[in-house]
Amino acid sequence: MAKAKKTKSAKKPDGKKTRAKRASKNPDFARGLDVRRAMWGHDGAEGQINAAGDFIWPLQEVVTTYCFGQTWTRPKLSRKARSMITLAMLVAMARPNELKVHIEGAIANGVSKDEIQEILLHAMVYAGVPRGVEGFRAAEEKLKQMGLA
Repeated sequence: MAKAKKTKSAKKPDGKKTRAKRASKNPDFARGLDVRRAMWGHDGAEGQINAAGDFIWPLQEVVTTYCFGQTWTRPKLSRKARSMITLAMLVAMARPNELKVHIEGAIANGVSKDEIQEILLHAMVYAGVPRGVEGFRAAEEKLKQMGLA
């Protein structure tokens, strides 16, 4: 069996393996890392994990393992559907910063700008106008940053 080619991002400058590389021995963490890579690229996956200090590391480990490795990889809903549900819930919970993060992930998962608009309108009806307004503002800001608005 051929050995996998090592990437420069797999080791820190001091030669030690990064947290992402060490933790990826856990299959759920590895699957979660793959989902995060697909949704946010290297910076949203290894970049955030490897930059996490000792205090934040447990958060990154739980998010990667349980949220993305065990939940987002379940087969009965597509990543697109999961993104759509997540956007609606983040509007309902009034979480504009997380909404911006998940707008980017939703686009990567195939959710269109028009679909995002409809999700926000639908969520607003059930979550309340102020939360919907906040969601629209956050989404528009992120879509502009992405060159989509």
